[in-house]
Amino acid sequence: MQKNPVLPAHSSLVAIGDSFTEGMSDLKADGSYRGWADVLAGRMAAHSPGFQYANLAVRGKLIGQIVEEQVDVAAAMRPDVITLVGGLNDTLRPKCDMDRVRDLLTQAVERLAPACGQLVLMRSPGRQGPVLDRFRPRMEELFACIDALAERHGALVVDLYGAPSLTDPRMWDVDRLHLTAEGHRRVAEAVWQGLGYEPEDTEWRTPMPLTPPPGWTARRVADVRFTRQHLLPWIGRRLTGRSSGDGRAPKRPELLPYEA
Repeated sequence: MQKNPVLPAHSSLVAIGDSFTEGMSDLKADGSYRGWADVLAGRMAAHSPGFQYANLAVRGKLIGQIVEEQVDVAAAMRPDVITLVGGLNDTLRPKCDMDRVRDLLTQAVERLAPACGQLVLMRSPGRQGPVLDRFRPRMEELFACIDALAERHGALVVDLYGAPSLTDPRMWDVDRLHLTAEGHRRVAEAVWQGLGYEPEDTEWRTPMPLTPPPGWTARRVADVRFTRQHLLPWIGRRLTGRSSGDGRAPKRPELLPYEA
């Protein structure tokens, strides 16, 4: 007789990081963001009565800010699972000290790994296009550091960078920096499976079916809209030292019973 699979017994989750973990651009009807971490928490809560969840992520945060503002808070909560995704914002800056990024990421992992049952790190996804091509060497240097830290500290690495489905531009919002709701769903599935739960979607890595590409005019209109609404404001914040997360509080700052 085939035995039923034994599901993981996780009773709490704390997610830390930047806009990727905050959930942009998975917009809900009330104007707030859901995102992969919320989707994952909902699934875990369905298997664990009394499940608790906190999400300390704030858009625009660099790895130094994540270490300073989120790491100790998350460690003090001592949850079963902590997810840490950070450093990518640093690699996208015109000037980036990768030695400092590696040092800060190491500090974070060394603090978090002993404070939870399972630390989850990620190789972040990247949208096909010139931005990814330009910054790919830094990203892969960051991912090599993540792999080494995971091996040293027993962390789980979820490889989103190597998933063909998440390179598809259709998985990305009009700002070309944040995943759509479908992209976030696939990330949640990847982490879900990485933690040992039974797959709900065995094909999350599989690319979407091919569709005719948009015409020249549609592409140019999209480029102009992207430049005006997203690229120029992003450049302006970089030049003035501002961040989209300045003054913004975490979406779920306390470890409390999960509520959708």
